[in-house]
Amino acid sequence: MTEPREPLEIRFDEVGHSYGDRTVLSDVTLTLTERRIGIVGVNGGGKSTLARMINGLVVPTSGAVTVGGLDTRRKGGRVRKQVGFCFTDPDTQIVMPTVVEDVEFSLRRSGLSSTERRRRALQVLEKYGLAGHADHPCHLLSGGQKQLLALAAVLVLEPAVVVADEPTTLLDLRNRALVAETFATLPQQLVVVTHDLDLVADFDRVLVVDGGRVVIDDSPGPALDGYRQIALGT
Repeated sequence: MTEPREPLEIRFDEVGHSYGDRTVLSDVTLTLTERRIGIVGVNGGGKSTLARMINGLVVPTSGAVTVGGLDTRRKGGRVRKQVGFCFTDPDTQIVMPTVVEDVEFSLRRSGLSSTERRRRALQVLEKYGLAGHADHPCHLLSGGQKQLLALAAVLVLEPAVVVADEPTTLLDLRNRALVAETFATLPQQLVVVTHDLDLVADFDRVLVVDGGRVVIDDSPGPALDGYRQIALGT
């Protein structure tokens, strides 16, 4: 396992966000410095919006989000170099015909030679168990392999933080285990939005988002117990 990196400070200062007349986040103030952070909550509670603010995919309507001291509204490009994002459905991120080409595509603006881009792409595919599929069509991969490919295409850029939005939702048990094992070995700071409570049960910190607010912020045991009570109405 690669030595873990020092986590960045991710700050939410009185953050709110609205889509038109619909408020999805209200008065969120957080300082996140742990290496592995889970975000859980019922559908429509605001957790995905919260996660997307970490790399500037969504900017606050009010308040500010900073990552390593960089404001996501004013320094979005620099923030996205530090924060990689994996979507729920990897097919939305896979854009090239073959596996190795898709990872190389992430390096298109790196200034590296084509030989070096290929070398780095193959290196990251080897690390995540996809080297044997390098020249295969992406659409022939299993669901778990596609999720790992999407992750590899993010990790080849060597971000400091990886945010994953419901990465196991579309996966069967075997592929879910594959992604979970990979997450466990990442040196990067990791933020995971999920309905899979077991996935974040050994994380450092779990946030429960409900009604646009962080209603529980604790270690996994108490946070997940509290979320179960909210979700089941007990």
